[in-house]
Amino acid sequence: MNDDNRLLFQIALTMIPGIGDVQGKKLVAYCGGAEAVFREKKKNLIKIPGIGRSLADSVNQRDIFQRALQEMKFISQYAIEPLFYLDGRYPDKLKHCEDGPMMVYFKGKANLSQKRILSVVGTRMPTDYGKSVCDQVVRELSEHGVLIVSGLAYGVDTIAHRTAMAVGLPTVGVLAHGLDQVYPYVNRPMAEKMIENGGLITEFLSQTRLNRDYFPRRNRIIAGIADATLVIESAEKGGALITADIANSYSRDVFAIPGRINDPRSSGCNMLIKRNKAALVHSAADICYMMDWNQAVKISHIQQKLFTELNEQERKIMEWLDDRKEADIDEIYLHSAMTASKVAAILLKLEFEGLIQSLPGKRYRVNS
Repeated sequence: MNDDNRLLFQIALTMIPGIGDVQGKKLVAYCGGAEAVFREKKKNLIKIPGIGRSLADSVNQRDIFQRALQEMKFISQYAIEPLFYLDGRYPDKLKHCEDGPMMVYFKGKANLSQKRILSVVGTRMPTDYGKSVCDQVVRELSEHGVLIVSGLAYGVDTIAHRTAMAVGLPTVGVLAHGLDQVYPYVNRPMAEKMIENGGLITEFLSQTRLNRDYFPRRNRIIAGIADATLVIESAEKGGALITADIANSYSRDVFAIPGRINDPRSSGCNMLIKRNKAALVHSAADICYMMDWNQAVKISHIQQKLFTELNEQERKIMEWLDDRKEADIDEIYLHSAMTASKVAAILLKLEFEGLIQSLPGKRYRVNS
């Protein structure tokens, strides 16, 4: 089966009425793949735990393939990367979330599986204190190679994204709608710049209409894609607290900036700390200590050579492999968007230069 056919069935799987991410993954596990789900006999689908006659009937709604084809055209036209949960490029940390989306759509250049990822969330109406703390923490993380994730909303989200770009950190925005739009619209210029060194990610198809119920749903991606979540100013109810609760359910670290006891915009953070649902932090140093990120990202002699002697294609592969530490040739090929022969030639050169090492099974890793 070619890649287009595989993608068609994968997108269609996410569109089956009544089938969520958990049940969809269960269907794939029982049937052996997205295409196999649609080719499986109804009598066998009914026997799968949690899939009754009604859901089995939904699988046979063939009209969803027309919509899936339409989405494939959009993906191709705008150079969007579709990532199925079984793909090598699908965010590693999100793979471990049972209810993580079966498919996400990504536009950008960030490594969604890099070693250090921090989600930053908070109120849409931060105080001057909240603005200052958010800016300070993100700036202090600039030497630690952290990918900053947030929701592209007003307030804390916007500050986190902007500061990350200002200090050269990659930053990714998680959207509650398709990649054909940006909400709020005022953040569109910022979103376009984020694509250059970070990116935008969503589980929603293009032409998805704005729906307030989708924002809590996208928060599980914000929580699941990261190693930890930082809450900077939040009321006792709201999206930031939902994200923190989800992060806790995933056994991820949660941090909160304390605030004045009589400030409603800090009541959520103070409550998280009081109930031991978040660790109290004052600075990026606290976060790095608790996450064991104290060792700053250093430019080794290999990296010095990387930036002075390698061309753009070679550098692209080397930087990606350096983040992953180890990968097989198929993963490298899929990421690079180059021909197989070109990738093989580059890997051979990098090996001769002593920058990487070949391993059994056509795997490669960066030499330390």
